[in-house]
Amino acid sequence: MTALKKYQRLECQGLWREAPEAKRRDVIVSFRDATLILSDSRSEMPLSHWSLPAVERMNPGEMPALYRPGADAAEELELDDPVMIEALATVYHAVEAQRPHPGRMRNWLLFGALAAVLAAAGLWLPGALITHTARVVPWVKRVEIGRAVLADLEHVTGSPCAAPEPSRILNRLSSRLFGANPPVIEVMRTTPVPATYLPGGILMLDSRLIENRDGPDVAAGYLLAEQARAKAEDPLLPLLRWVGLKASFTLLTTGDLPEGALNGYGESLLRKPQPEPPAPALLEWFRRAGVPTTPYAEAVGTADPAMAALKAADPFAHAPIQRLMSDDDWVALQGICTP
Repeated sequence: MTALKKYQRLECQGLWREAPEAKRRDVIVSFRDATLILSDSRSEMPLSHWSLPAVERMNPGEMPALYRPGADAAEELELDDPVMIEALATVYHAVEAQRPHPGRMRNWLLFGALAAVLAAAGLWLPGALITHTARVVPWVKRVEIGRAVLADLEHVTGSPCAAPEPSRILNRLSSRLFGANPPVIEVMRTTPVPATYLPGGILMLDSRLIENRDGPDVAAGYLLAEQARAKAEDPLLPLLRWVGLKASFTLLTTGDLPEGALNGYGESLLRKPQPEPPAPALLEWFRRAGVPTTPYAEAVGTADPAMAALKAADPFAHAPIQRLMSDDDWVALQGICTP
């Protein structure tokens, strides 16, 4: 969805119904990098998050336009803003362009099945099948899987914080740190770990790294460390190892994981200690982003030899750097989880 930059600040009014029997509510509809956020028009409290690739129009060609967040969803959104309708149509066509046509899908499935059979005949190791599956899963499916893990974690972390203005500041921070095609940063009220990278370019960040700090450098450090870790190992690989060979083969041959396959994965991921990314790669991420390593190393703990070395190698210890954001933006960002 990063190709739709002209819509990143788009907002409009809409009418939202949580269920068919519920009353319609006035909402503010905010277009983000990979999600549509519906917020109460008075309190601006987020009411619902819709994955952009999954949004469907229920009445093509008719006005006002009616949408739902998926084929089996109970929610309904009514829009009459032509720019927002155009933006959602653009997303739909972009997703359709990436989605294989029936004939191509059949060829892809046949190729995948044939490759799996040939590999099994040649004593192909399960790890090779999982690696191959991760390599061929389309980006749209990765986003869908990452969003499913995020939703499964909500009973542990709560829903992502999404106050409109802080969310826009967060988007700018992601672009500042990662450049083109930045990940989507989702701030959670509380998580057992400071930050976690999910498939589909989703970076979870504990709100305490924002609320309890004097500036953004520590949070930025954790985000950069997760990005470096994701580059060292595809985040989809540990997920596929966890769901197992049968579920991975189902994803390879049908394009979908079995129902319930992801249940519990998020909690398992948060409990499992994550290895630090290779030191040279981590240092390079900080250098390219223009972020000092000292605040992050001290937050992790310099009793760790790797963190002590990272602090000692800080490329900006004695050099002026461009600030990640203004003081006003930092104060505004600290309110992202404020009701």
